[in-house]
Amino acid sequence: MPYARSGSATVHFTSSQIDGPALLLAHGFFMDESMFEPLREPLAASGINLVTVDARCHGRTQSPDGEPFSYWDLAADGLAVLDELGIEKAVVGGMSQGGYAALRTALLAPERVQGLALIDTEATACSPAELAYYREFFDRWTGPEPLAPLVAELAPQLIGGSDPRLWRTWTSRWYGSDRQAIMPAAQCLMERRSILHRLPEIAVPALVIRGSQDGNSTAQKSEALAGGLVGADGVVTIPGAGHGAAWTHPEVVAPLLIRLVERCTTRRENRPARTVSAPRARGGREIQAAR
Repeated sequence: MPYARSGSATVHFTSSQIDGPALLLAHGFFMDESMFEPLREPLAASGINLVTVDARCHGRTQSPDGEPFSYWDLAADGLAVLDELGIEKAVVGGMSQGGYAALRTALLAPERVQGLALIDTEATACSPAELAYYREFFDRWTGPEPLAPLVAELAPQLIGGSDPRLWRTWTSRWYGSDRQAIMPAAQCLMERRSILHRLPEIAVPALVIRGSQDGNSTAQKSEALAGGLVGADGVVTIPGAGHGAAWTHPEVVAPLLIRLVERCTTRRENRPARTVSAPRARGGREIQAAR
């Protein structure tokens, strides 16, 4: 299996191994890189090399037990994967926490990021209410409480959509997981800082997507994210999708990603960059396709 070394972590990744523009995607919390498999074939058909990465405390990535990390570390992990593959530049993105890492990648190594694909994500820190919820939830997750009610609560919130069959891939993995091992990732999630004020530093094209039923990455958060990015053209809303739109609605997400990669990799390199003095609001659009 392909791995890259990044600091103390051994990072697992999957590449489509196509000689074409690269799209690096990072998954959401409690998921792994296989959440993007429904996108791999349509992206490959358009000549896009999809590279997907397992985050620390998720999937097959290995890191020291209990070692703390931040989303800046996950950004460095993604860059290490690109180094391992010999990829100089890529469009970078992710879902939820994967988007947190993608934004930090664009700030950490702007010369290597051609564009951003931001799916059901945000740029802010946890609100006090969110922090209180997470603390209670992770106390329950790592405690003696039976897992079934927690899984029943988590699946529709984290994945969403209208077909419970799409949850089973993930719920079966949650039942078989080490409930304590997730805590460094939980601390990373809860302790993240807002980077909303730094978004104007990012000048590359950006795609901001959210599911219409996503209660985590709300319309307000998505609009703030798109409004702060000079390269974003509002928010694309997918009707009927929840927090896991890339998993539940790949037939809608894939064409959007293809157009983004084409836009990022065919634009003239000498095109002058636009600048902004402050985040601004822009109108979004709704994709009229839903399951």
